[in-house]
Amino acid sequence: MVDSKTLELFSREQVRSHNAGDDCWVILNGRKIVDVNKYLEANPIDNKDELVSLVGQDVTDKVSHFQNLDKEDFLVGYLATELEEKELLSNKDHKVEVKLVDNNKEEYDSTTFVKDLPAEEKLSIATDYKNDFKKHHFLDLNRPLLPQILFSNFKRDFYVDQIHRPRHYGQGSAPLFGNFLEPLTKTAWWVIPLVWYPVVLYHLVVALQNMNNAFAMFLFFVGIFVWTFIEYCLHRFLFHFDDWLPESNIAFTIHFLLHGCHHYLPMDPYRLVMPPALFVILCAPFYKAVFAALPLYWAYAGFAGGLFGYACYDMCHYFLHHSKMPKFMRKLKKYHLEHHYKNYQLGFGVTSWFWDKIFDTYLSNDSPLSPMKYD
Repeated sequence: MVDSKTLELFSREQVRSHNAGDDCWVILNGRKIVDVNKYLEANPIDNKDELVSLVGQDVTDKVSHFQNLDKEDFLVGYLATELEEKELLSNKDHKVEVKLVDNNKEEYDSTTFVKDLPAEEKLSIATDYKNDFKKHHFLDLNRPLLPQILFSNFKRDFYVDQIHRPRHYGQGSAPLFGNFLEPLTKTAWWVIPLVWYPVVLYHLVVALQNMNNAFAMFLFFVGIFVWTFIEYCLHRFLFHFDDWLPESNIAFTIHFLLHGCHHYLPMDPYRLVMPPALFVILCAPFYKAVFAALPLYWAYAGFAGGLFGYACYDMCHYFLHHSKMPKFMRKLKKYHLEHHYKNYQLGFGVTSWFWDKIFDTYLSNDSPLSPMKYD
């Protein structure tokens, strides 16, 4: 599983400078820059010398000679236009948004909801921080985000509109606090199975040792099913309590910490799963309710299933954003990304769309775009 990479802008002179035997680049379709060496490592070919002789050039009309040359795995970045060379490459970190033009001559803007998902390569191109702040007057990605929200004069409608329109930070994670607290806001995906699978196993083993095993496993799977309903309800009514937000900076800050940050920066790999400390707080009422309502060992089995369902959900959520999914999972990936890039008011199921269909919040191809009130 490979994290999405930030794709940089390069001048034509920079592309031409990569002409050594172990460092060769070519141009594809006028803008894409391809690493020849990576391509040759994965695709040994007889006409290797022909490709190497074309370094620094556009090889679009010769793609048929070199199969799979246009795969994302070999993509280095994008060739800057004359305007971009002049105005944008002065950013030494190359954290700029490349404005690619499609066949209809329409530019892609990550902050605009779209009917059809953008190509995945566009979701790994960083937003131009300066231009975004100048255009939308919302958050400056160069500065810690939480103080900006806490001490802002945003109105609720403006905050809700802007927080759901995606930005892409680029490499790393945008600062929330900008101080020693920053590491506490980040959680790697592998922390979830490491922390919670032992807890699941403990509860399931206790149940299996003290009751009929078949019935214990039945309750375990009931717990998983109940989790899918909890997942839907939490996502729809707690994480998206957008319409019920009071006009309060404190409320905006809580909303941002719970889920707004994820919609604002949906491709941040370290803020995609729930920090264990926050999950303990959210889980405590459910844990007490299960053990109060059910016989002791029934509760152990059911809770094990629910916790297992949660851990699978959190990892699934991460991989839907950051992995090339197997064929049978691609529709689910598309469905969830459309929740971010098409309509955040529909499609609340992450691991499935079952409850969305039950409660008429299914995000279909014909669903409307979320409204965009402020530019």
